[in-house]
Amino acid sequence: MNLIHYMRTSWLALGALTLYLFFGSPVFSSESTTEDFNLNEVIVHHLSDAPIFPLNIGGKKVFEGDSEFHKDHSAIFHDHSGSNYHYVGGIDLHITKRVTMMWIGCLILLLIFIPAARMIASNPMKVQSRFTSAVEAIVGYVKDDVVEASMHGHGHAYYHYMLTLFFFILSGNLMGIIPPIGEIFATASSTITGADAHHSMAALVWSGITTTGDVSVTVSLAILTFVLIMGTGFAYQGFKFIPHSVPNGVPIALWPLMWPLEFIISPLAKCFALTVRLLANMTAGHVIILALLGFIFKFQSYWIVPISILGAGAIYVLEIFVAFLQAYIFVLLTSIFVGSVMHRH
Repeated sequence: MNLIHYMRTSWLALGALTLYLFFGSPVFSSESTTEDFNLNEVIVHHLSDAPIFPLNIGGKKVFEGDSEFHKDHSAIFHDHSGSNYHYVGGIDLHITKRVTMMWIGCLILLLIFIPAARMIASNPMKVQSRFTSAVEAIVGYVKDDVVEASMHGHGHAYYHYMLTLFFFILSGNLMGIIPPIGEIFATASSTITGADAHHSMAALVWSGITTTGDVSVTVSLAILTFVLIMGTGFAYQGFKFIPHSVPNGVPIALWPLMWPLEFIISPLAKCFALTVRLLANMTAGHVIILALLGFIFKFQSYWIVPISILGAGAIYVLEIFVAFLQAYIFVLLTSIFVGSVMHRH
């Protein structure tokens, strides 16, 4: 029954994504022709981050028509009168689509885990509901079978970070599967009313973008892992961690080669692998889905519709599995990397 539920949900979300490609794409509208449709632009538009709320410190607001205004500027906004403007100079801290999605993801996690924690804490020996049982099962699995198993019983101090890491990545992965439904209806309504929906609140609140599909997010998580590896090494071994990074039994003649490899390059390579693995996996599936659905509008043939829909539907179901898998792998590898520096090998 769970598989049927996931498939039904996947088909609904896939249909919404198809509608968004038709109505919401800036490069394909009802007035466009086949020659106007550019699949590459559609994919880039749906995967790229973009500023949506202006936040600039010390800069000057330049409006359209001024000599300093550039139409190709990366962050162009609209004021209440409909005039275009951007900032020159200063520090740009614009709120982007991925930032808003991360905020929404954190809010959803709080709305899930705060009530669950209160229900469980009210009577820890009682099975409160299926909801609390599911939360306890996932938390217990991450604690016992991932963190503790990888750190050989020394993972108690890392429970909070590892659980936060797991659910943050999982929420970002799963939210990226849900299309920007608000933008679909906003764009469809703009077709009827003629209003500008591209910058409306309905179009911006849920952008449908995958937060873990941005290198700045994955590299930030990897940097935290690097800091945790180094901090754990010094906390458990002290300054002996520096020479102990070389495995025991290595000949002295190989130390000049082995020490920089083991102490510097190896942790950096591990974090680089974490960055690329999560980024690539959470981007590849979306690219395939967008490409398969884009073929419908590119070729405009009835024969391509069932092939594209069935293929994209299969990839969509696979994306749900990948969302859980990549969160698990990231936490598992982080636990293994941290646990490996607790003692000399």
